[in-house]
Parts: sequence; C-alpha cells; structure tokens
Amino acid sequence: MRPEIRVLRPAELTDADRAAWTGLQSRAWVSGSPSLANPFLSPEFTTAVGRFRRGVRVAVVHEDGEPAAFFPFQRSALGVGRAVGLGLSDCQGLVHRPGFQWDARELLRACRLAIWEFDHLVEGQKPFEMGATGSYPSPVIDVEQGYEAYLGYLRGHAAKFVRTTLAKERKLAREAGEVRYVHDERDPAVLRTLMGWKSAQYRRTGRSDRFARPWIVQLVEHLFHTRGEAFAGLLSVLYAGGRPVAAHFGLRSDRVIACWFPAYDTAFGKYSPGLALHLRMAEAAAADGIGYLDLGRGEKEYKESLKTRELSVTEGWVTRRHPVAIGHLARRAPVRGARNAVLARPQLRGRADQLLKQLGRLRAGD
Repeated sequence: MRPEIRVLRPAELTDADRAAWTGLQSRAWVSGSPSLANPFLSPEFTTAVGRFRRGVRVAVVHEDGEPAAFFPFQRSALGVGRAVGLGLSDCQGLVHRPGFQWDARELLRACRLAIWEFDHLVEGQKPFEMGATGSYPSPVIDVEQGYEAYLGYLRGHAAKFVRTTLAKERKLAREAGEVRYVHDERDPAVLRTLMGWKSAQYRRTGRSDRFARPWIVQLVEHLFHTRGEAFAGLLSVLYAGGRPVAAHFGLRSDRVIACWFPAYDTAFGKYSPGLALHLRMAEAAAADGIGYLDLGRGEKEYKESLKTRELSVTEGWVTRRHPVAIGHLARRAPVRGARNAVLARPQLRGRADQLLKQLGRLRAGD
C-alpha cells in the first residue's frame, strides 16, 4: 500500500501531528539517528519560519494510519523548493521513524515541487543524497559523558588551547571584574546587544549582514520567546564585572544544542571571551543532559579547537524532469560551484577572506 501524503501549512498541523513529529525526534536519539533530534528539524522551527516567510509547507506521510515522516520545505509559485530557512538553518531533511523508506521524486511530485534544494542535509537521507553535489564536516562537542570527560578529551588533544583559554578567563576576572555565566538569559536587551555585535562582525569581515534583514531579526526574537521541554531558543551570556562580554543564541531540543549566532564585545577580544563562553556552554549543557552541541558547517579555527568529532552534511538538489528544475539549476549551479571551489582550497579561501575584510574596512570608512 502506497503511503498517504498530506501537504499542510504549518498552522494547519494538529496537536497530534506536532506530538507525533516531536516523538519521532525524541526516539531518533535512541534508534540510531541522533542527528534527527536537531532543533532545526523541529516543528517549532518550521512553524516559526512560516510566520515570516511565504510558501512554508509540511508533507505529513502516513503509513498504516500513523504518521511515519514529516518533510518541511519552502515552495515558490513556480514549484521551486528549498529547505526551510535555506542559508540560515544548519540541519535539513525528512524526520522519519526507523526503517522508513521513500522515493524522493514521488515525494516531490506529491509536494508539487520541480526541485528541492538543500545545503545542510542531515546524514542518512539516501533518497535525497542522489542529488548531493558535496559533503562537508559539521563539528560537534560531545558532552553526553559529562563535562569532565569532555575537558579531559580536550586536554589530551588540545592541551595548550585549554590552558590558554582558562588562563585568559582568569585574567578577564582580575582586570574586568567577576566573571559570571548565565546559560539561559531571558533579558531581551542582551539579545539585542548580541545582534549588534554580530552585525558589526558581518560588516567588519565583509559578509552580508543577516540582521539587516527585518524578517531574520523577527524570527530570532520569536524563537527567543519560544519555550518548551522539547524545543527552546537559548541565549547564553558571559559577563565580566556585570557587563556582557560574549554571548550566543542558538536552539535547543531535549538532546541537542544547535549553535547559531556567537559573538563578543571586541573591546575584550584579547581575553578570547567567545572561547570561554563555549566551554561554559558545554559545562551547562552536560549538566542539563544534552548529548552534543552542533557547531555547524564551516571551517573555523575555534571549531577545530573545541570539537570532539564531526558530522557530515551535504548540499545539492533533488529534481524531477521539469523545465522549472532545468532553469533553476542553470542559474544556481555555477554560483554554488564557484563558491565551493574557493572554499575547498585553503589558499584561495585565505585570499577571499582578505578581500572580504578589505571590503569591510571600506564600508567602515564610508
């Protein structure tokens, strides 16, 4: 018997649908697919994006009368599909029960999609992986065995990093005042401070400022106020002398913290407060029963220092035989290919970073 597929707006999901979706994520942790427990794959994230972006839909797949899978996506009027929050979300794919099999093209047909594009496809999604154009590491911090076990791992693999980071935190306390960490800060003013730091960082490094887009600001503020046992926005802050010096906003499920927007006050840069913040986050996460912190795709020195291992995420697209798919590929594939060619070569990546920073300095001088 072929599965039944209902395509709904997020607001049309019933309480039973949401509970089933959350249940699949919770059980994925113990059934060999822990990546499906990522909060970016939660009904709350899809619903939140749907508040601020058009075309967000969810395919609910039923087998034997029960929900077997949930496939969130965004769809244009022409049938171009994207992962929900493409370019912003760090984990994408179909949430499903163990052993569930699906035909990617049949799913796209049911969703009225000519193509579905992704850039952070979670591991184990073989029907979608046929369209992958590349795989990339996504570093994680394992804390399931406790913070002391994690710290012991770091001391065995990056002893100098640990010594230097902890010494700088002590120096920060001596020179700036008592260091205090708040794992779940509820003051929205501090969130606005973090977004200001992050905007300045984007401009300084020549990147596009995500917080210059009102819908992203609104989305983050909405997620900050979203609270539940299985999902919450999480603002973590390091204070020195009563003043915030580093902060991070991310998302939390019952077993995974998805790291998203870290930033710090550059006036305190010599103390590396962002690194100290991440160690404090790992300690608090371990105490809360979190399994791991997902640092997200991207080669950054601080991620290399903090990680215990790597997940793999893929990017690409799944297509049907459709003229819209051909047109979209013709437009998107060269741009993505050129970008990845630069990122894959350290020398070219370094030159690109330098050019972006020069652009940032020019912007600052305007």
